[in-house]
Amino acid sequence: MMTKIYKIYGFFGLLRLIKDKALTILFYPNARIVRFPVYIRGKKGIKGGEQLTTGINLRIDIINGKEKNPFLIIGKNVEINDYVHIGVANGVTIGDNTLIASKVFISDHNHGCYNGELQSSPDEKPISRILRSEKINIGRNVWIGEFVSILPGVTIGDGVIIGAMSVVTKDIPSNSIAVGSPARVIKVYSELTKKWEKIKN
Repeated sequence: MMTKIYKIYGFFGLLRLIKDKALTILFYPNARIVRFPVYIRGKKGIKGGEQLTTGINLRIDIINGKEKNPFLIIGKNVEINDYVHIGVANGVTIGDNTLIASKVFISDHNHGCYNGELQSSPDEKPISRILRSEKINIGRNVWIGEFVSILPGVTIGDGVIIGAMSVVTKDIPSNSIAVGSPARVIKVYSELTKKWEKIKN
């Protein structure tokens, strides 16, 4: 077993793996392995994470508000790759067995309001504008590709695939493939044929 791991990671990679596993046991005992460095603000707001696997440089920002108790719920067997940033001011839920590629951005909030009656002014510093937030829900068995952005208020159903570099601004139904900016559904899985079928325009 160790020989196989050594062949995959090499000497220094194996040492790094041993270090990361030891730190995971110490700081994140529910997880399978958390690769360091990792940056987490608001650790008390994280729930779940059983058998979580992460890449390097995971960044989680849970911003404590005066009226809300923001939370990040991570399901079982979730895998999050390198340089993922998750920003939480309200609530983000990631379902079981979800796989998140590298350099993904998930944020349930935005600086300012740009529609409706009360809108932010361009004269205001962006950091000083009102913080608007809406919960994000990501289902089970979801595959999120490289460089994807998931924006406030979005629900992604079970079994969804989000193509690389997509920007998800609206809900994506279960068992579908969505791509683009903004992301739109291009295929759905048919229980009848057991195949992914193109959406007819």
